[in-house]
Amino acid sequence: MSTKSRAVSAKGVEEFKTYITRSIPLNAVITCADNTGAKTLKVIMVTKAKTRLGRYPAASVGDHIQCTVKRGPPDLRNQVWGAVVIRQKYAVRRVSGQRICFEDNAAVLVTPEGEMKGTDIKGPVASEAAEKWPRIANLASVVV
Repeated sequence: MSTKSRAVSAKGVEEFKTYITRSIPLNAVITCADNTGAKTLKVIMVTKAKTRLGRYPAASVGDHIQCTVKRGPPDLRNQVWGAVVIRQKYAVRRVSGQRICFEDNAAVLVTPEGEMKGTDIKGPVASEAAEKWPRIANLASVVV
């Protein structure tokens, strides 16, 4: 009989994934941190959010969300856009033990293919989001 358990051989060994508290719920209004012209975004759906029955989905740093533009140019308003959360006010605990939090909740608009809609990011980007989204990391001026 083999030394591996059936669960490990069937599923594979997953690397350690840190837990980030999801602090941006549905209907939250967050700032848009790119140069598309949008000022504020309203969260309408968190993509791939697996939660308990009856619990509102919420997003954290690095999550992909669906949102609408609340303040911005008319060509961006009244449409559903994809976005990636790059900052959150609630503290994020890192493996090293330090906690990091930002002044605001912010996201950047992305296309369905994962490309950024804008060409510049205003303000810092959390390293958790930069690891998941390399295109965002390339355009970020500061990764914290």
